[in-house]
Amino acid sequence: MKSDTPVADQTDHPGERVAVVAAGAIPWRVQKGALEVLLIHRPRYDDWSWPKGKLDDGETVPQCAVREVHEEIGLNSWLGLPLPPIHYHVSAGLKVVHYWAMRVNGEQLRPDGKEVDSVMWCSPDRAASFLSNPTDVEPLEYLEKAHIRGELDTWPLVLIRHAKAKPRSSWTKAEGERPLAASGQRQAAAVRRLLEVWKPQRIVTSPWTRCVATIAPYAKASGAKVKLVEALTEHNHNRSPKKTAATVEALFDKQVPIAVCTHRPALPTVLNQLGQHMSAALRGLLPTSDPFLSPGEVIVCQVARGSERKIVSVEQVKPFDD
Repeated sequence: MKSDTPVADQTDHPGERVAVVAAGAIPWRVQKGALEVLLIHRPRYDDWSWPKGKLDDGETVPQCAVREVHEEIGLNSWLGLPLPPIHYHVSAGLKVVHYWAMRVNGEQLRPDGKEVDSVMWCSPDRAASFLSNPTDVEPLEYLEKAHIRGELDTWPLVLIRHAKAKPRSSWTKAEGERPLAASGQRQAAAVRRLLEVWKPQRIVTSPWTRCVATIAPYAKASGAKVKLVEALTEHNHNRSPKKTAATVEALFDKQVPIAVCTHRPALPTVLNQLGQHMSAALRGLLPTSDPFLSPGEVIVCQVARGSERKIVSVEQVKPFDD
């Protein structure tokens, strides 16, 4: 998922090195029962496209997508369903653009006037006829099919492994009080920036110091409600994995963006519980071997709103470089 360093592409152009990485979103809404998407007009190129742009240094792909959408049209929403990336050649070489769906729910749009001088809401069919780059049609088609399946309107459930703590061998006090290492504090700051992409309104966390310190920067900045749950600690998970699983199951209750922070030993139980709400193909994307996630790494599940707790996408994101 993190693509600020060029890598070899394995999709449309197998083995070819990616020279340029960009990200954006397809804004969408439902008006009188009909799906509409938002096209932007860029005067510099005189084309119709989706809001997008290139990564800044030290930025993750999802962060880039949110920033670019906000800069170009003033929309400040969370990322929804991930859409297929597109690939095409530019003067520097192969370019990849990662896209997400982004719901617009009455928010006022403010095109910046320089990069974007006009926007247009229209049906997917009309949008496809206006798009200047033919490859931009692929994520549009995926978005429309997801809408037909009832899987476009989603809310994010974010799983976090706490950031790097001081070594057990150098800590002589209570295990629950073991704090973050200096590198872990930097990771927690990166986690804050990444969580702003999905904007969880609630955070459920182990009350142990290293978990609370991991989510504290985001909670302080966002005002998200924090709930401390003993079943997410290492000790309580070891005594009763069923209670840990029940805590994960309860995350689905309110259908609002939510994050959960726990420890490495609890991750197999958490992942197994989440896996019960997704297809076999999606379960195949979940990590299966220890340590499952790096300290501070996250998994983002999009849950179809109004469904029977159905997870329709899985993304694994590392918000920082070691």
